Amino acid sequence: MVANGPARHTRQKDAVLQQLRDCDDFVSAQELHRKLDDEGTKIGLATVYRQLNALADSGAADTIRLDGQQLFRLCGDDGHHHHLVCRKCGRTVEIDPPSETWLRKVADGHGFTVESHTLEVFGLCPDCQRAA
Repeated sequence: MVANGPARHTRQKDAVLQQLRDCDDFVSAQELHRKLDDEGTKIGLATVYRQLNALADSGAADTIRLDGQQLFRLCGDDGHHHHLVCRKCGRTVEIDPPSETWLRKVADGHGFTVESHTLEVFGLCPDCQRAA
């Protein structure tokens, strides 16, 4: 592959991308691999990791860490966004970001500049609260 050239489209890449499109919430590479295997798509776990990380690196997928696992989700088409994430079931809801004024005030108060930010709020969704 030529450096900085167009990304290759492969059967594995297309399968991972399609399966990720079918997931509304954040999903681990292991869970995505299991879903692919369940539907009869034979692809190695290392390839799933590689494809998911490439999507995250390109900005096409969001990634978070929850309970020591890296989870992935396709980004919406609306650009910058943030999430509420259920710590138990992984249900994810996109939320409006805090104001830039608030972010800059908090950063300034600690002597920081703002270059970029992400906001993930973790808790329990209504269904998991009821089940607890």
